[in-house]
Amino acid sequence: MTSPTSQAPARRPTAADGFVVVDKPQGWTSHDVVGRMRRLAGTRKVGHAGTLDPMATGVLVLGIGKATRLLTYVVGADKDYDATIRLGVATTTDDAEGTVAAVAGPDAVGRVDRAALDPAVADLTGDILQVPTSVSAIKVDGKRAYARVRAGEEVALQARPVTVSRFEVLDVRAATAVVPDGDLGDTAVDDPASADPSAEPGVAPTAAEPGDGPTREVPVVDVDVRVTVSSGTYVRALARDLGAALGTGGHLTALRRTRVGGYPLAGARTLEELEAQADADGTLATLSLAEAARGTFPVRELDEAEVRALGYGQWVEPSGRAEVVAALSPSGTLVALLEDTRRRGESLAKPVLVLEPAP
Repeated sequence: MTSPTSQAPARRPTAADGFVVVDKPQGWTSHDVVGRMRRLAGTRKVGHAGTLDPMATGVLVLGIGKATRLLTYVVGADKDYDATIRLGVATTTDDAEGTVAAVAGPDAVGRVDRAALDPAVADLTGDILQVPTSVSAIKVDGKRAYARVRAGEEVALQARPVTVSRFEVLDVRAATAVVPDGDLGDTAVDDPASADPSAEPGVAPTAAEPGDGPTREVPVVDVDVRVTVSSGTYVRALARDLGAALGTGGHLTALRRTRVGGYPLAGARTLEELEAQADADGTLATLSLAEAARGTFPVRELDEAEVRALGYGQWVEPSGRAEVVAALSPSGTLVALLEDTRRRGESLAKPVLVLEPAP
């Protein structure tokens, strides 16, 4: 895998307007992928439909040229993830990128079985209120939450409504984890709540950070899960909250996004595949605007008169749908996005975005 910072030769700006669905590699930020795509596509007009953490892999939808105007609709789509949650250790970031913040006692970890796990998972399924992870990109008084945390500030985010429509446990297995070897009096306690009323039952604070001294192995439980969540849901926060409910602490050790709206992992390409294809063909292949729209919106077929009217920004007959629809010309070109509304008491379809204006 080429590193995010390695240089690649500039390309001609010949990539067609459209979407590229990337299988993001581990260790790359979403911005890294956008930067590589700008070089492959030969244009700076590239954006993505929702950040994927550096630790995570999988589907990242990119828009090129005019298609960047469609990304705002993809951002709000639901998403599928495969993940591994480690119970028994909490971290400062709720994933494996952070430092160890707390370690559960062995008795607390030993009590984790399907009888305990299943009702805790059920409580985190459906319409729930979720407190985002403190190292999220949410802005607090104009500054990203993660930037405030890195600056040493305490960040308290408000709970937000999200929907977890699927939270399926695929596998549960005992494992061990390496953590800093702090004072046993601080770490090897079964119920620190008896000594500290503010502590979570079954979780004790560690006395060291990685690199501060020797390490030790502790028992943990790894849980493989498959989730479907609404936009704005943090899978890291699901790991954190599951660990809190079980009294063990928890964090995410693996995350792979397998679908964003109508774009599954099966249609994604790796950066190596995209580079090879662009080298072989001389231009980066994209999903056309029409194909991209079909993956996101219901489709309405237009006649030539409607194409002309929309090209001038005029309203047309209603689509009869509550949601935004993609309006395609008889030749299959994406002309506009339409939304039904009322004007002077009459129901009509208003163009909310015109992709093919009249010449």
